Amino acid sequence: MTVHTPKITGTHGRPVIRQLDEAAVNRIAAGEVVERPASAVKELVENALDAGAGRIQIDIADGGKSLIRVTDDGCGMTAEDLPLALSRHATSKIDGTDLLDIRSFGFRGEALPSLGAVGRLTITSRAEGHPAAQLSCEGSRLSPVRPAALTRGTVVELRDLFFATPARLKFLRSDRAELQAVTETVRRLAMAEPLVGFTLRDVSGGEARTLFRADPQSGDLFDALEGRLTGVLGRDFTENVLRIDAEREGLRLQGYAALPTYSRGSSAQQYLFVNGRPVLDRMLFGALRAAYFDVLSRDRHPAAVLNLIADPQRVDVNVHPAKAEVRFREPDAARSLIITALKSALTGAGHRASSTVGTATLQAMRPVYQMDRPSQQSLSRAFAFQAPAPGFAEAPQAAVFPSEEWSKTIDEGPEAHPLGAARAQLHENYIVAQTATGVVIVDQHAAHERLVYERLKRQMAEAGIRAQALLIPEIVELSPTDATRLLHAAPALANIGLTIEPFGGNAIAIRETPAILGPVNGEALLRDILDELTDAGDTQLVQARIDAILSRMACHGSVRSGRQMRPEEMNALLREMEATPLSGQCNHGRPTYVELSLHDIERLFGRR
Repeated sequence: MTVHTPKITGTHGRPVIRQLDEAAVNRIAAGEVVERPASAVKELVENALDAGAGRIQIDIADGGKSLIRVTDDGCGMTAEDLPLALSRHATSKIDGTDLLDIRSFGFRGEALPSLGAVGRLTITSRAEGHPAAQLSCEGSRLSPVRPAALTRGTVVELRDLFFATPARLKFLRSDRAELQAVTETVRRLAMAEPLVGFTLRDVSGGEARTLFRADPQSGDLFDALEGRLTGVLGRDFTENVLRIDAEREGLRLQGYAALPTYSRGSSAQQYLFVNGRPVLDRMLFGALRAAYFDVLSRDRHPAAVLNLIADPQRVDVNVHPAKAEVRFREPDAARSLIITALKSALTGAGHRASSTVGTATLQAMRPVYQMDRPSQQSLSRAFAFQAPAPGFAEAPQAAVFPSEEWSKTIDEGPEAHPLGAARAQLHENYIVAQTATGVVIVDQHAAHERLVYERLKRQMAEAGIRAQALLIPEIVELSPTDATRLLHAAPALANIGLTIEPFGGNAIAIRETPAILGPVNGEALLRDILDELTDAGDTQLVQARIDAILSRMACHGSVRSGRQMRPEEMNALLREMEATPLSGQCNHGRPTYVELSLHDIERLFGRR
């Protein structure tokens, strides 16, 4: 069914071009800037941050539909500034001469007039050395500026969001869902600004309930960020992350990335920033995923909080009014920095696994029974009862585990090595090792699989990826755009064993394929590579396939579950794990070992 929209026509039947009034323009702009209550909160909190606020309080009611109030202690505005602040494209952030030199959150001058167009907006502000003033706006209609009482900063109160555009209210979700979206927005901004204090309260029904609170952090950048992330994401996150601080080609990446064994079932714990601005950039998230592709299975997602710092001239943030998307002048450099920095950090982590693995193990253990700890007097009577009778000749000491023969295989004490010394093998699959501070349980097959896999990758890096020449080149017809894109990537493809060349018109000839892949469907392979080039801009797909083959080979070449291992074999496995990067997780991101401290074991038995 075709829907015909009415047109305004003139005397000759032609459509009439007319200037929209200011209220209509503001309502149209609000559709791009203010999508839901969380969008309004984002714009107002960013204004507070641009004003130099040290503390920001956000009060909302009914999921932000009936009330959004943002209070800050920033620089404030004068009575003369208020009407101008509610004019479209009026801003103190830029002067308009260089739109590629954006160093603030806001710069478009659209947020406040857009909010005033779709809701009932009141701004109360006081600049240092000036009296406080207040201005109200309802459906783009301004009231006169009047005196007000305020110590410092600004209070922006937005009531009845979308009252002027009631159709938009139908597209909002439940109060609970909108409240969750607001909370997530505040959390992201709090991570971007660890030196600023944030408080989010739900004041529905007249009672204030604190939903989120983050006090200002102190110290250097990393200390402040770590403190803020502990409060926002929890101690488990900060205990299982790697510090990232890398610089290349004028770009710098800072933040924290989690160990593979701390992976999540979704991408909910991935927070990316560009010059401190929270962004949802497909290329950046793809780079994060690519950095972990060798240590995580497809259904697991890394956790990270990363800030990419670049000269504002190299980043265009004026892509969309919501400012959640950015465009890089050199996207390959940004992507390469993320992948290289994260891979280097993961490799440097060695055999380290996340602490949550041990915690989960302890939670899985349950005492068979519980009893009160005996008193010292009871213990003394028990020891006296167990003492041998007078004149009883002590029997020869029984053979206890470990045996003398076993002990000979251990050259040094357990404290000499992080993963300790092997003491036993359970169910022909789990190695139990004693460390200086506890016990380590190793999955022998998973651990050896990672070791063999890394060994194969090293061999391949040293000898290169051998290409297999096709007896008859495979010819693939493509579109002009796709053919050009593939030929541009031909040198990179040749490095991983895939040789292509033009074959006239829009056809491409495949001359060689990576030998390790065996027989392949050349056309399907090229089209998969094209999809990745479109999404990510490089050729990780072929390398990922090769690594997947190596991983499968490593699985078949590893110590199998059910095989009994000699003590020297178990210790050799532990020593190689300590010397091999990424050995804390198998090829799919699962832990290869569990570590339990002596303190935790004693708690299981009620000794602490």
